Amino acid sequence: MKKIHLFLVLLAFMIASTGCSKQEVKSAGESKTKTIRIGIQQSLGPLLLAKEKGWFEKEFVKDGVKVQWIEFQSGPPHFEAMASNNLDFGAVGNSPVISAQAAGIDFKEISKGSNGEKGDAILVPKDSSIHDLKDLKGKKIAVAKGSSGFNFLYKALEYAGLKASDIEMIQLQPDEAQAAFETKKVDAWAIWEPFISYEVIKKQARVIADGEDLHAYSPGFVIARTKFIEKNPDLTVKFLKVYEQVRRWQNEHFEEAVDLYAKAKKLDKQVVIRALQNNPPLNEPITEDIIQAQQQTADFQYEQKVIKTKIDVSKVVDNRYINKALQELKKEGEKQNE
Repeated sequence: MKKIHLFLVLLAFMIASTGCSKQEVKSAGESKTKTIRIGIQQSLGPLLLAKEKGWFEKEFVKDGVKVQWIEFQSGPPHFEAMASNNLDFGAVGNSPVISAQAAGIDFKEISKGSNGEKGDAILVPKDSSIHDLKDLKGKKIAVAKGSSGFNFLYKALEYAGLKASDIEMIQLQPDEAQAAFETKKVDAWAIWEPFISYEVIKKQARVIADGEDLHAYSPGFVIARTKFIEKNPDLTVKFLKVYEQVRRWQNEHFEEAVDLYAKAKKLDKQVVIRALQNNPPLNEPITEDIIQAQQQTADFQYEQKVIKTKIDVSKVVDNRYINKALQELKKEGEKQNE
């Protein structure tokens, strides 16, 4: 019996060793990563377009890498997933990255996804007695805590000479907030596209302020988990190349992109067109003016005690990957034109 037991142990060891050897051979290429986790939320942009057309899957399968999509209601939950090593890439607004950095979550902004001048707004029902920001005093306002809409609401209150204590802030994720807004359980809603365009076109809601009115940047960012991009620089560059190719395709095939978005999100084409015009997607290096705008936002949030830690926003900016991605795409384009 002892001999049989010893033989079984040795056999199990040999099988395990063989399995490890095969795994090492498979992992000896570009990366040991087997699955890339991409976060996506309720907005219109290259990630949704790529998801619907399977473009990331087609590209990463060449490296033996699978793509897993994870859906979120807003930006902040992306960082909870990154903190637990359950998310690698995503696209979020300007406020979630500030909250995440203040909380010590390890991530990087790897490109600017939008300028966001009209990407956020405060909405009121069409028959509301609220006509400007000062009228918000004493009112119930729905907003997703830590989102770009959350930061925009604070900026709007400051612009109007109001404080957070002057309003009743009702913290709701978009789906819940939309229901509350449409049934008039709240008086106003601080939200982003495409919800803005939907409410304006379909429900005749009124915009009482957007970023353009307040002269405020609300940029969006493509984000990534730091440990992932350090271990997988080539896959990170490839991710940004695909993202850029999708963005360019949208510009070149706008009507087709509108059709796809409308079908995917069950929206009228008019809503999609307005949302895309208000917040067109970008994929660019993060410039000094954006960093300065973000620093002002971070300082403002610290003063308002929205975040408890004073931060240097430039510390999470990493333009190496987008610079390389755009350079490679340029060279590839030049070769095709020869």
